[in-house]
Amino acid sequence: MIDFRYHIVSLISVFLALAVGIALGAGPLKETIGDSLTGQVEQLRQDRDALRSDLDATEQTQADQKAYLEAAAPRLLSGALTDRRVAIVTIGAVDDDSVAAVTSQLDSAGATVSAQVEVTDSWTDPSLRSFRQALAGNLVTYLEPAPAESAGPDVELAEALIQGLTGADPASPNELSESASLILELLANDESKLITVAEPVSTPADAVVILTSSDPEETATAEGSQDVVAAEVAIASAAQARSEGAVVATVRSSEGDLVSTILADGDLAQELTTVTGVDQITGQISIPLALNARIGTVVGHYGFGDGETVMPERVTVTAVDRTPAVVPVDPASDVQATG
Repeated sequence: MIDFRYHIVSLISVFLALAVGIALGAGPLKETIGDSLTGQVEQLRQDRDALRSDLDATEQTQADQKAYLEAAAPRLLSGALTDRRVAIVTIGAVDDDSVAAVTSQLDSAGATVSAQVEVTDSWTDPSLRSFRQALAGNLVTYLEPAPAESAGPDVELAEALIQGLTGADPASPNELSESASLILELLANDESKLITVAEPVSTPADAVVILTSSDPEETATAEGSQDVVAAEVAIASAAQARSEGAVVATVRSSEGDLVSTILADGDLAQELTTVTGVDQITGQISIPLALNARIGTVVGHYGFGDGETVMPERVTVTAVDRTPAVVPVDPASDVQATG
C-alpha cells in the first residue's frame, strides 16, 4: 500500500526536475534553445514570404493569360456566328456574371441574343405535376411538329419552350409566330411561372445555349433527382432538334447532373454538345465556337476534364436564310376578288 512517504518523494522529484530545467534553461542551454527557436521562426518567415511571392506570381500570370484571351477573343470568334440569333436558357442558379460574359462572347462571334429565359423550380416541382400535365395538354395544340402522343409532359413542355423561342412567322421570318408568342405567354404567366423572361421576346432564335447551375451544392441536390435530370435532358434534346444547333454548358460537371448524364449516355453524347468552365474565359470563348461547330454538324464535348477536348475547332457554316415563305393564294378567293 502506497504510504505518505511515497507522495513526499514524488513531489520532491518533480520540483527537482523543474529546478534543473530552469537552471539549465537560464544557464548553459539558454543560448542554444534561444538560437534554435529564433532560427526556426526565421525559417518559417522566409517560407511564408516565398509562398506569398509564388502566389502573387501565379495570380499575376493568370491575370495576364486572362487579359490575353480577352484581347484575342474577338479575333478568334469573329464571324463564327454571323447574323445568328441565340436564345439563352438558364436552369438553376446561374450567376449573372457568367450570363453576361457568355452574351459578350456571342456578340464577338457576330450573334445577337434574342431571348434570355430562366427555367424556374416550378418546372420540376413534384407538387405541380398535375398542373404541368394539364398545361402541357393545352400547349400541344400549338406545336408544329407535335410530339408523339406517348411523349409525356416533360417532352411536351420542353418542345413548347423551344418552339416558343424559335418559332418564326413563315411570311415574316424576323418575327415570332403568333403560336410561339402565345406559348411563351402561357409558360411565363403568373399562374404557371414555369419560366421567367428577362425581356419580351420578339424575334425567333436560330440556335440555343443552355446554361446549367453553377452552384455545386444545388447541382448535388436538385440535379441528383432522376426526374429533374430527365426534364432537363428533354429541354436539351428539344433545343437541338428544333434549332440549327444547341450547346449545354456548366461550370463543372458532377455525377448525376445534366452534363454528366449526357456524357454517360452514348446516344445523347453523339447528339448534344457540352462545354464546361463557364465561369472561366476559356469556357466562355468555347461556347460560341462549340455552337459554330454544332451548327456545322460537329458534335463535341469541350473543357479540361476527362474525355473533353480543350478547344472546339471552328467550321464554316452556311449563311442565314430569312427569305419569307410564299403564301399560296386560294384560287376561289382570287376569282371572287377579280369578279
